[in-house]
Amino acid sequence: MIFLCMFTVIEKYTENVRFCIICNYLGKIIPALQSRCTRFRFAPLQQSQIVPRLQEIVEKEGVKISEDGIKALLTLSGGDMRKVLNTLQSTWLAYRDVTEDNVYTCVGHPLRSDINSILNWLLNENDFATSFQHIQDLKIAKGLALGDILTEIHTIITRLKLPPEVFISLLIKMADSEARLASGCSERIELAALIAAFQQAREQVNIDDLL
Repeated sequence: MIFLCMFTVIEKYTENVRFCIICNYLGKIIPALQSRCTRFRFAPLQQSQIVPRLQEIVEKEGVKISEDGIKALLTLSGGDMRKVLNTLQSTWLAYRDVTEDNVYTCVGHPLRSDINSILNWLLNENDFATSFQHIQDLKIAKGLALGDILTEIHTIITRLKLPPEVFISLLIKMADSEARLASGCSERIELAALIAAFQQAREQVNIDDLL
């Protein structure tokens, strides 16, 4: 209804007014309105573009922030300056100290130590049930989402010395799990699938050669 009203206004004043519509998801704009617009897509900002502005704001607002806190903000932002500032503000209001751990905790993102623990269980724990219970307990205690865990694990396994066929198979299984999570599948089931995928990968390679 809102878009239809906007469409009417644009049609009425199109001869002497230029409208600028900003959105995050183009698919949420109705086709009739899109057809009246010229699209401009903006790429994510580079870190070199974000850092100077971030430091300027930190200095003017008197925010206490560490180097690892800045890196955490940049990592989580994905090049979105608005997300950097929103996360900075939330972390500062919650903890009065912007560090890596505080940033990750504030947004509910897994800490690096949490991911290292999970990866250790996936790569070294032989008993399926034990590995599942350890990770499930950590997820509940820290309020972690399996989707975030998958994202962080993906970043790490790209640095492991895996044979190409094992690496590709593992990536496909992780991608399938992420897709099923997005469609509403149970996190417990997908956690079990993740552990099974790593145990199958371990059977094909020597774990000592991965690290």
